[in-house]
Amino acid sequence: MRRALAVALLLLCAGPACAQTAEPVRQTRLPNGLTVIVRENAVAPVVALSLQVRMGTRWETADTAGISNFLMAVMVKGTAKRNGSELAEAVAALGGKISAYGEADYSEIRASALSRFWRELLALTAELALEPRLAKEEVDRERDWLLSRVQRRLDNAPSRAFDELFALLYLPHPYGLPVLGTRASLPRIDHAAIVARYRQFFRPDSMVLTMSGQVNADEALAEIRGLFGAMPAVGAAPEPSNPTPSQSVRRRVIEQPAQQTQILMGGLAPPLDHPDHATVKVLSTILGGGMAGRLFAELRDKRALAYTATSFYEPVKETGALVLYLGTTPETAAKAEQALLAEVERIQREAVSDEELRRAKQFLLGRYAMDRRTNERQAWYLAFYDVERVGTSYPARYRLAVQGVTPSDIQRAARTYLGTLTTVVLGPRPAR
Repeated sequence: MRRALAVALLLLCAGPACAQTAEPVRQTRLPNGLTVIVRENAVAPVVALSLQVRMGTRWETADTAGISNFLMAVMVKGTAKRNGSELAEAVAALGGKISAYGEADYSEIRASALSRFWRELLALTAELALEPRLAKEEVDRERDWLLSRVQRRLDNAPSRAFDELFALLYLPHPYGLPVLGTRASLPRIDHAAIVARYRQFFRPDSMVLTMSGQVNADEALAEIRGLFGAMPAVGAAPEPSNPTPSQSVRRRVIEQPAQQTQILMGGLAPPLDHPDHATVKVLSTILGGGMAGRLFAELRDKRALAYTATSFYEPVKETGALVLYLGTTPETAAKAEQALLAEVERIQREAVSDEELRRAKQFLLGRYAMDRRTNERQAWYLAFYDVERVGTSYPARYRLAVQGVTPSDIQRAARTYLGTLTTVVLGPRPAR
């Protein structure tokens, strides 16, 4: 009986209602401008940190594409106190891990360890952020490694197809640039450029530090003040002034040797803070949300026109993208593309049923709650929502917005955001 009751309670708490019962969260702003957020969670004996900086592809150009990720990759190669191997050994001794990378709207240092070592983990994160070595020889080595990764993306059919779609869809916005950079941009980024990038963006006003785990908020805040409080208050790095993407109906066919053909269709979509964000998330879920999504059920299961059938819509600060994706055979590519267009036209023409809408909302909110279970993901979400300037209360607002989406909202969003499609088809030359 006890076991059955425990399981029942666990299932109940996996839903959106329990997700609203949050652990204590403390947010403060240091005098120098650094935002600090600490979430106390006594459940698991681990602690996770996310240090996010407003620096990413959104601040890049074709000549500097990839520089944010490049800088973060060089940073983890050593500090003023220890080299990369010593840093890795120090983190491993805490039962933890540390990494750094760049993204579209932010760059992040991510770290986690056993909670009893939270002070040591925080000190290592501060050392990495405030005293990176940024050695010239590491810049040269990392450039070679990044160029090899760029080549691997070009050789990988799905990765290249997505890069080609975003480049075409976002013209001339920098969101169309690959996070890793390009074969043309990376050789131009030298040691001086890496150092200059660090000095330009690693300012307290541009940084958010979050901690989630088995830690006392007062003690954590005191430790953070001691480590980061001496950073000079120099003001935030300026926001970019980016051109608006100019979407029009475009279709590009790219020949590349492969066993599959990649078909991607995308439309410009609302940013994270737009009133339509929740509606488009539900629309994306109806079309490509797991095995119950229309693309999977209709094009893969019923008609056997695709191996993979899904959709993507990720939150960003500026204009987003709703992408529909099929992986199919070269022989069925033409038929699959027409079937995908037919599904777009159907959701624009016919209102979804209340039952289909209810299932999509449950799937979407269930995935959202599951993704926020761990301290590592909680730390990331808290930092990300602050970087995007939507606040720590955003999850509750988002859930309410999702629950309020109607069938007419879905139809309107489909017509608005899938009305002008950019298409990329990448695969082998069709047999004649």
